[in-house]
Amino acid sequence: MEQELRNLRKVWISALVSICHCYFISFRISKGVLRLITILPVSILFLVLPLSFSSVHFCVISALFFSWLANFKLMLFAFDQGPLYPLPANLYRFICYACFPVKIRQNPSPSGIANRLRKNKPIPKLGFAVNILIFGVLLHIYEYSDSLPRFAVLSIYCLYIYLELEIVLVFVGAVVSTLLGCDIEPVFNEPYLATSLQDFWSRRWNLMVSAVLRSTVHIPVQRFCTRFLGPDAAVLVGVMASFLVSGLMHELIYFYAIRLPPTWEVTCFFVLHGVATTTEIAVKRTLRWRPPHRAVSGLGVLALVSVTGVWFFLPQLLRNNVHERAISECLLVIDIAKRTLFISSS
Repeated sequence: MEQELRNLRKVWISALVSICHCYFISFRISKGVLRLITILPVSILFLVLPLSFSSVHFCVISALFFSWLANFKLMLFAFDQGPLYPLPANLYRFICYACFPVKIRQNPSPSGIANRLRKNKPIPKLGFAVNILIFGVLLHIYEYSDSLPRFAVLSIYCLYIYLELEIVLVFVGAVVSTLLGCDIEPVFNEPYLATSLQDFWSRRWNLMVSAVLRSTVHIPVQRFCTRFLGPDAAVLVGVMASFLVSGLMHELIYFYAIRLPPTWEVTCFFVLHGVATTTEIAVKRTLRWRPPHRAVSGLGVLALVSVTGVWFFLPQLLRNNVHERAISECLLVIDIAKRTLFISSS
């Protein structure tokens, strides 16, 4: 644990120095290929940083923050696009926008809490506390996984992945929001209420990743293909390209966590959902098809995501005991927190 914390310190020092290079040097070079060349060493470093860790959580989080999102943001920054352009007011904000999966709310409402109460929506702090409580219960239940049916274990682990990802991203967003003194857009928008695959992937699940993929993959591919295929088909190609890139980036994250060559199962998961989503969009446009009642379509979406996740998304993690390592790390952190509280109280 001590070695991992030392590695964490080295990784963040390297990342901060690299971001300073982009802020002070790369930005002074005219946009385009020349600026991209000055950013390439940083991108290569960000691809290497997750290899500094042996813990699942540090590997996955650093891969998501640096190897994927920060690199894609810097790629956009090279051409004066994305969340890093216009250049933030100071280096502090530039670092936060580049290194963390956050997006500033463009039109914050001063009476946001009142609006949520009028709409009968729970205050985020309460929802966050409930998620942590459920997450703790799942950790406790998982200790008895040997006596549970395999279906129950897989269901628990699916929920565990979602809750842990949401807890980490919401916590990071809350910290950055407090430090910057501004509103941060939510990362998740109640994905369990999705009524279609398009609704699930583009408007509810991990919106920061969706926004980055839209800017770096979907829109450029769509513009390029429009001249050959027409606007309607180009949109579908852009959607398919986004799913393919997402699958490849997940393969990279899996490699960091497992350190084994890819099996391409997770890419198959995203390609399958890309095909299903583009088919759904095409059917809606050509046949003006209306989905069934929200309850029916919502259950269908959740069933499809869950079943295909068990087929393609989870097996590689389960075969290499990544779930056991991740849960052990969580239990270790909880144990350390309990001992610290006991010592401080006594």
